[in-house]
Amino acid sequence: IRTNMSNEKPSKLLFWGCFIALITTAFGFITRMFLLDDPAITQGLLGLDDAEVGIFKGIQIWPFAVSIILFSLIIDKVGYKFSMIFAGVSQIIWAIMGIYGLNVANENPELAKDLIFWGGLILALGNGTVEAFINPVVATLYDKEKTKWLNILHAGWPGGLVVAGILVILMGEASWQMKLGLIIIPAVLYLVMLIGQKFPVQERVASGVTYREMLSEFGFLGAAVVSFLVVLQLDQFFPGHMTAWIILGVVMALAMGLYTRSLGRPLMFILTLIMAPLATTEIGTDGWIAGIMESVVTFHGGWILVYTSVIMMVLRFFAGPIVHKLSPLGLLIASAVLAIAGLLALSGAKGVALIFGAATLYALGKTFFWPTMLGIVSEQTPKGGALTLNSVSGIGMLAVGVLGFPYIGALQEQKVVQEVAKVEEVSKIDGFLKDGNISGEYLDQNSIYYGTIKYPTLKAEKVDEMVKAAPADQQAAMTEAIGKAKEGSAQKALANMAVFPAIMLVAFICLFLYFRSKGGYKPVDLSVGGGEH
Repeated sequence: IRTNMSNEKPSKLLFWGCFIALITTAFGFITRMFLLDDPAITQGLLGLDDAEVGIFKGIQIWPFAVSIILFSLIIDKVGYKFSMIFAGVSQIIWAIMGIYGLNVANENPELAKDLIFWGGLILALGNGTVEAFINPVVATLYDKEKTKWLNILHAGWPGGLVVAGILVILMGEASWQMKLGLIIIPAVLYLVMLIGQKFPVQERVASGVTYREMLSEFGFLGAAVVSFLVVLQLDQFFPGHMTAWIILGVVMALAMGLYTRSLGRPLMFILTLIMAPLATTEIGTDGWIAGIMESVVTFHGGWILVYTSVIMMVLRFFAGPIVHKLSPLGLLIASAVLAIAGLLALSGAKGVALIFGAATLYALGKTFFWPTMLGIVSEQTPKGGALTLNSVSGIGMLAVGVLGFPYIGALQEQKVVQEVAKVEEVSKIDGFLKDGNISGEYLDQNSIYYGTIKYPTLKAEKVDEMVKAAPADQQAAMTEAIGKAKEGSAQKALANMAVFPAIMLVAFICLFLYFRSKGGYKPVDLSVGGGEH
């Protein structure tokens, strides 16, 4: 098969194989997230608080970035087919680890914890490799309509969330072993579909752009962003060696700068920074939403994620006319506004109608973020080939795994404390409150990001002692009031998450004005000698 630069039509089987590969990543994401939203697993088997659950969720996110960036550096050498096989095998291995871990959980909970934790890493490596090959393949197949077809391709992500989410919910009390095993079905399917396909030559290679020129688009600044996030993650996994990790990170960034003799494209650097709040808005919130809403609805909280994913899937299939009407940056500005409104509305929505109405706003907002950003990167930095196209996804996933998930977990724990402090039944108990806040003896002080973000958690045993010390006729009311405050607190934390699309809104408006000063947004065309800077 050749690219769209030739007169031959792109292979539909190749495109749909890539589509199902992305569906498979969504299967892995949502089934493992639902697993970690089950208190019987997290609290019963693993004994984790919300911030620690955030770390378990993060382990299936940040290694995604490692594999997508590393494979982007070598994918033109090792080939798309090798990358595809590596991805499928990794996803199947995760299913085996997860199933076995649950099988031995009662006899050996520590082994179960290790298998579920490290299996998330294997899953993430496979999922990242999927994006490492599908994005450049589709951008090359449809090089004249990149944003449109990348949006259609990425309808596979919400499509997978919908199918897997519905299956898991409808399976009800079926074993988690069966639910985790669902990923094997699409994994085997896309391996069979793609194993005999001939993959195209990437646009950057076909145009004669050298490997050094590709790296120059990313440059020192892009490498510095990746190095910073990698250093944070390495220290989380192997604590006590921060100096060594910093040295490694500096060497990585300097090596890229010296080899390329380039700071990198300023536009590319800005786009990589935007991906951190973008990924947290979509992937971070999606990873928590089922658990957050479970306490305020009478149905399975996962239905909200399924509902928003249906909206995303449908809209992405019809992205072409929308992008044409609004332009990529106009679409992203509108999306940021809707995402802010949706998260604020969700944080206080009560009742099925209002909750799904707010979820609709949130879904409309998040739908076009990811694929449209990929389209902009591919259109504005085509010399960067697979590296620039995939690095923004990698940086986004790395940021949400290292920073976003733990931060959202910390927000929820902080909100629990704030809401319990407002409970009238306990606010008048002598010594429980001090200056309107819960006294320190009832709290544990925790921190993330090396002490830069501090958050309190309630000492459950101290709160229980306080309740038992109260008059007998007040204990039941106190316990009920505290329980309600805890249950509703996570939903209210969604309002704090609106800061992420707010940051994006400012950035997208600035980019829109920048391109307007240059005569308007126009894709760079390598076939006519574009891309000089």
